[in-house]
Amino acid sequence: MTDIVASIKAINPNAEFVVRAEDVKQIEWHNGTTPIAEADILAKQKELQTAYDNNKYQRDRAEAYPSIKDQLDDLYHNGIDGWKTTIKAVKDKYPKG
Repeated sequence: MTDIVASIKAINPNAEFVVRAEDVKQIEWHNGTTPIAEADILAKQKELQTAYDNNKYQRDRAEAYPSIKDQLDDLYHNGIDGWKTTIKAVKDKYPKG
């Protein structure tokens, strides 16, 4: 699950606070930061987690793609069509949501 700090910063990037034990009930607001309602923090946390989960294919593709060096070598030896075949194999293995 996305952490509380990231959720608060997504709502208010300038917020100053301390979170204890990753518990939304243990937030200490500092330097005049207007407190954010627990429900709003939890809703943002769920929204960020959903976005993260929905983009898993991007993270999987990034790991599976050949390095730039290898892709350039592929282009040189096999041309655009050969390179496209290599990239398409990764895209097919990890399709968008």
